[in-house]
Amino acid sequence: MSHVPVQLFAMVAQWQQRAFSSQLEKAGTIQSKFLKKLLNEQQGTALGQALKLDRISSIEDFRQQVPRWTYDGYAPYFERAAAGEANVVSPWPVLSFNMSSGSTGSCKLIPITKRVKQTRAYANQVAMGYAFEEASSQGRSLGKLLLTTSIAPLGKTEGGVPYGHVSGNQLRTTPSMVFKQLCAQPYDALLVNSTAARNYVCLLFGLLQQNLTNIAANFPLIMLQLCAYLEKFGPALIDDIGRGEISQDILLEPKLRQSLNQQLSPQPQRAKQLQAILSAHGRLLPRYVWPTLTFLITARGGPSDFYFERFHEYFGETPIFGGTYAASEAVFGSYCRLNADGAILALKTNFFEFIAPDQWDKEIPKTLLPHELQLGEYYRVLITNYSGFCRYDIGDVLQVVDMRHGVPVIVFRYRQGGTLSAISEKTTEYHVSQVMVALQDKLPVEDFCVTLSESLVDPYYVVNVELTQAANRSKLQHFLEGFDHQMRQANASYGLKRKKNDITPPQLNVLATGSFKQLRQRRLKPGTSDDAQVKLSHISSDRTLLNGLTIIQQVR
Repeated sequence: MSHVPVQLFAMVAQWQQRAFSSQLEKAGTIQSKFLKKLLNEQQGTALGQALKLDRISSIEDFRQQVPRWTYDGYAPYFERAAAGEANVVSPWPVLSFNMSSGSTGSCKLIPITKRVKQTRAYANQVAMGYAFEEASSQGRSLGKLLLTTSIAPLGKTEGGVPYGHVSGNQLRTTPSMVFKQLCAQPYDALLVNSTAARNYVCLLFGLLQQNLTNIAANFPLIMLQLCAYLEKFGPALIDDIGRGEISQDILLEPKLRQSLNQQLSPQPQRAKQLQAILSAHGRLLPRYVWPTLTFLITARGGPSDFYFERFHEYFGETPIFGGTYAASEAVFGSYCRLNADGAILALKTNFFEFIAPDQWDKEIPKTLLPHELQLGEYYRVLITNYSGFCRYDIGDVLQVVDMRHGVPVIVFRYRQGGTLSAISEKTTEYHVSQVMVALQDKLPVEDFCVTLSESLVDPYYVVNVELTQAANRSKLQHFLEGFDHQMRQANASYGLKRKKNDITPPQLNVLATGSFKQLRQRRLKPGTSDDAQVKLSHISSDRTLLNGLTIIQQVR
């Protein structure tokens, strides 16, 4: 099978990446020009006039005159844009709104214009250029990509503008010809609403590609869910491949089923090959059915390492690439190495400022520019970009893990304010994720969340876990002791308070299978069903989080 279109795409991406890399030494100039161009373009908007952007002539003016806002400061303007009012946050028409993952009620809607799409696409292209170049240098082949992201919008605003998750919004505007050339599954497959049915259909088309080289998923958990669907539906998928038709057991709209079936034909040889794999190994795993996998694309940083511990079982030694460090609001950086954390700042996508820890509690903090950051240190980030954000404090805490020609390479660690404190120890999601990674060999955990006890007098941590089927429950006490020990090492403040018994020993709750799926479904926007897009934090101060869930065993 020819992969010429894929190779051409890779060549263009590598050209963009090399051009970007060659300009790193001019990062200060690039950032200054980006801000100047943005201010000139945005100053006539309602938001630009309110912020008096026309009076700013330098970076220092900008830092002194424009306030640091959280999302609430922008919400009234974004709501006006959602109602259909023009020139509120951008002179460009708003094409869609990104909705932050897992939001309910007061969801965040972020305006997306043609200019926003261009800058985000550029950062993504630079990232893929880094990945393709490294893969090529290692002699890895390039072929088609499998993904299962829903592209159906979640709804429309009062002004008739579609909104949805950022990944779906990006894919929805991709030309169908590009899909056909680069992706294993057709465009129509991503229109299937049901998560299970969409995964089934995408896997069906993916399995037809013997030389598939890449799989992409927004989060590592979604990648693991894809593996679970492959195991669960393996025999049915093999049968459908042999017949060249989607099983009637998979619920699809009639027109969509007809369209997808027209793109299938019987492939008895591939079905026979897959059946042989199933008979030999007892299960269908990606590393068996696609031995040509070059690299996986999914989010790195934060809690991802916990899920990566289980990737070897399904993918063997296939490298994991982070793509872009991104959120609904912005793309912060482009990953630049396979199998490594660290995204180089998206210099042409946002204007960046950073706040050092000693300034986090100040009402008007001093900010630093990219070249002023120090290797190994933690910072909070402020972004200014074409969605209308000016000095937006998203709350992300990142760490500088490398420097390239004075430009920081960053990794997401945790969300500021997203800490767990029984007293005042400020345990972060990064802390508990490190601990759980270290304990995976003691007890295989499907998913977890650490909460606080109901008691405020003698407080303790509650470790809520959903176990894999292979877990040995005789090790629960040993696991809990290990958690306490590892937490003392990961967070010195927790260790000190445990030593003084200000925090008492932790408790372990073993939850029933499917409990975390229930939690994700609770956070879905009414009328939607795709819980795969919902991000759950691994820490929560909500003492009612487990209400309604089944606890099948407790250990103290």
